[in-house]
Amino acid sequence: MITVTIDGVGYETSSGERLIDVINRAGLQLAQVCYHPQLGPIQTCDTCMVEISGHLARACAATLSAGMEVFTKSDKASAAQREAFGRILSNHVLYCTVCDNNNGNCTIHNTEKLLAMEHQPLPYHSKPYEEDHTNPFYRYDPQQCILCGRCVEACQDLQVNETLSINWEDSHPRVLWDGGSTIGESSCVSCGHCISVCPCNALMEKSMLGHAGFLTALPKTALSGMIDVVKGVEPETGYGAILQLSEAESHMRELRIRRTKTVCTYCGVGCSFNVWTKDRHILKVQPLDGPTNGVSTCVKGKFGWDFVNSADRLTKPLIREGGKFREASWDEALDLVARRFAEIKTKNGPDSLAFVSSSKCTNEESYLMQKLSRAVIGTNNMDNCSRYCQAPATQGLFRTVGYGGDSGSIRDIENAGLVLIIGSNTAESHPVLATRVKRAHKLRQQKLIVSDLREHEMAKRADLFMRPKPGTDIVWLSAVSRYLLDNGMADTKFLDQWVNGLAEYKKSLAPFTMEFASRTCGLSEDILKSAARMIAEANGVCVLWAMGVTQHSMGSDTSTAISNLLLITGNYMKTGSGAYPLRGHNNVQGASDHGAMPNFLPGYQSIDDPEVRARFEANWKVQLPSTKGLDNHEMIEAIYEGKLKAMYLFGEEMSLVDSNANLVGDGLSKLDFFVVQDIFFSATCHFADVVLPASPSLEKEGTFTSTERRIQRLYEVFEPLEGSRPDWQIIQDIANRLGAKWQYQHPSEIYREIASLTPLFAGVTYERLEGFKSLHWPVAADGTDQPLLYTKEFTFPDGKARLFPLALSGPTDQPNVEFDLHLNNGRLLEHFHEGNLTYRVDGICEKTPDTFVEVSPELAKQRGIQSGTWVQLTSRYGQVRVRALVTDRVQGKQLYMPMNSVESPVNRLTSSHTDAVTHTPAYKEASVHLRVLPEVGESPLPRINHRFGHPTPQHGVEVERKWKRPDYRVPGNGLVQIQTN
Repeated sequence: MITVTIDGVGYETSSGERLIDVINRAGLQLAQVCYHPQLGPIQTCDTCMVEISGHLARACAATLSAGMEVFTKSDKASAAQREAFGRILSNHVLYCTVCDNNNGNCTIHNTEKLLAMEHQPLPYHSKPYEEDHTNPFYRYDPQQCILCGRCVEACQDLQVNETLSINWEDSHPRVLWDGGSTIGESSCVSCGHCISVCPCNALMEKSMLGHAGFLTALPKTALSGMIDVVKGVEPETGYGAILQLSEAESHMRELRIRRTKTVCTYCGVGCSFNVWTKDRHILKVQPLDGPTNGVSTCVKGKFGWDFVNSADRLTKPLIREGGKFREASWDEALDLVARRFAEIKTKNGPDSLAFVSSSKCTNEESYLMQKLSRAVIGTNNMDNCSRYCQAPATQGLFRTVGYGGDSGSIRDIENAGLVLIIGSNTAESHPVLATRVKRAHKLRQQKLIVSDLREHEMAKRADLFMRPKPGTDIVWLSAVSRYLLDNGMADTKFLDQWVNGLAEYKKSLAPFTMEFASRTCGLSEDILKSAARMIAEANGVCVLWAMGVTQHSMGSDTSTAISNLLLITGNYMKTGSGAYPLRGHNNVQGASDHGAMPNFLPGYQSIDDPEVRARFEANWKVQLPSTKGLDNHEMIEAIYEGKLKAMYLFGEEMSLVDSNANLVGDGLSKLDFFVVQDIFFSATCHFADVVLPASPSLEKEGTFTSTERRIQRLYEVFEPLEGSRPDWQIIQDIANRLGAKWQYQHPSEIYREIASLTPLFAGVTYERLEGFKSLHWPVAADGTDQPLLYTKEFTFPDGKARLFPLALSGPTDQPNVEFDLHLNNGRLLEHFHEGNLTYRVDGICEKTPDTFVEVSPELAKQRGIQSGTWVQLTSRYGQVRVRALVTDRVQGKQLYMPMNSVESPVNRLTSSHTDAVTHTPAYKEASVHLRVLPEVGESPLPRINHRFGHPTPQHGVEVERKWKRPDYRVPGNGLVQIQTN
């Protein structure tokens, strides 16, 4: 710690800290237009000039040393600040009162007020560019752009999409997309980073335009006239009076604009942000304080919310009669559900009913669903969609280290010396998490290894890209582990102190030689040895994996092999290391955490443990079943066997997302009674007897748990659409009609009960989660949480981890002469899952209107296929008709099809084969026959899709190029150029 003096006051800080951060933390007022704490020093605006030892320096770039004396308000500093801001105003017209960005958070407006500049020292100069409205979600106005470079810095070095730049050498610099393309035809992925950090109205959401202000909806000619009036009176009145008027109008806006914190409803990263609304109109999503994402979002989190107000939202319960659905009152529908459940239970026993919870809904709702199943009906036939994706990863971690969740936080992944990604298209499936890896890789020399069938974005960026044969990851992982052990490259000190089972594990590795792995996986021994050396030499290794690993018949074993590899290299118990199975849905982690499983009560407490059952029985005042129930795969089998008669499912599109969809759909149609609860009439609703209209996340309160075990609160943005209800209320109504006496008035009361029964969440309270606060489970009773697991011991009785021996196993459903192509499938950046939400967002559909199948150039040449050719894919289980997209992301006889379609769902082609341990379907093991159809249409991806763009990578805004301009001079005199790395 050191002491520095700022404006005559001493402050204790740490050596090397940025001066501007200390100034801001102290609450001192200093102009700073381009600086943003999440972007670091950009050094383009020059408004943060301060005086240090008689010289001027930019506070954003200056770092502190002992005894430093700083003056922020000296004559020299003040003159430089005002000169710098005067230059900025020459690029911007102050018409705040009629600007949609006049909402109290405009940096230009607030800096003008801070510096109290009454007049514009340099005249505004127009630029020879038109506004760009070619992106469906936002527009760029170069006339208002101040060239601060925040957007460029965010795009290049935070999001690392590397689309934006500034042509500093041009006589009229502006922000460029792909070096000069329109936004709509560029590589822009509509992540929204640029808009979120823009300090003025140059970049703005189209949903804001004409909506935020009281006068901003006026015709453009009227607005232009009003702006001219402001320009005309400024020389006489000064800006002070004009700003007073705009501030009065800004305060008026506060009466009708709400800002409500929520958590994203899409992937498992757990982004949180404020949603700005006016009535039921979403003005914008503003990320700022999210503990996971900060200012970051992806296209779905930033812009994918139109579905909330979709005209086809369900608002009336539906009852099937005579093969058709009719509208019903809530009382009639709920009475029918309760009566039929009771009748079926009485006639066939409680195990003739089954319950499936939602990974899209809250922790509290999953808890109530499993309580309904166990405490009211009396069955453990309870599951959620983690069975379809993440159960094998959880199993692998249960076997080896004890907890079935990420070892640390996303921050810990950033700290790794090496990131190994296996079977995860991270940039599209978990885009905000991927930005952290891309940033560390680009700026901090983090190494990156990717193992995947496709050369997606992360594979292109990798230092080492491995393309193993499908279903062989377990082989190369085990071979690398053996190689490290055989060649003295394992962490023997860590193994001796913290790990059991080494001898038996070594024996199990006997078959996994490098030669065998090379032959089996189709990888050279040199590549495998390079991977082994990179892992051994890295200062911390994090492994990220997803459905490319888990959705195989050996998914649990491959996940176990990953954890084994981390153990032998000592990559647990410290930041920058560990296992990170990336959860696909926003609350797939939370649904399992809170008991929506056939063998676990909340907090992974075993249903066959008498002490655990006794605790819940005492609280719930019932006797609980003690034997494992059916998982969702077994439920379908039980329907065909005549054992399962009724099912209650909410928030899941089971008929499309379960593997071998034709078989599943036929099974659902055989149920005696089927209840589906959703916000839309989904494909699964067609099989239902009763459909109940629920509310999406923006219309409820509760908590979600992200992939990093982070529990966060969401607040009600809108009241539930008239006729719909939050899921927790519907479940409670059904339970009470069946004889329960639940009296929950708010989800906080539900969580209070959860915490009282579940040691894993003992200290979780809504007060500790208020606003943007969050907790990583396990949470002790005093509120202490664990962002990084295993810092003291592993979660076994002796505190040690366990190496788990594995046997060789291969994929099912292999290609043959008839079904000669391997079909892979997975996520797509723009759409989510089957598309029930995102196909209701016009801007997303404009960019990506339909699904497709990726075909390699070599296969396309052999079969006479071009992008847009219609093909029929036939597997052993079904067929779909879809357009081809020719791309080198896939190679040879491997195809790839996104899962985002209701009309052509890929799961009509997948099998009923599963992981032997968890029953997770082997979605990634599918073989198909491809028949070229005579029709040739347009490419399934329009030219405005970002995949056709051409990024322009550079390091940040490259401000040095601005400083070299002949018309640039440093404000004030005696500036010391202090830059950071």
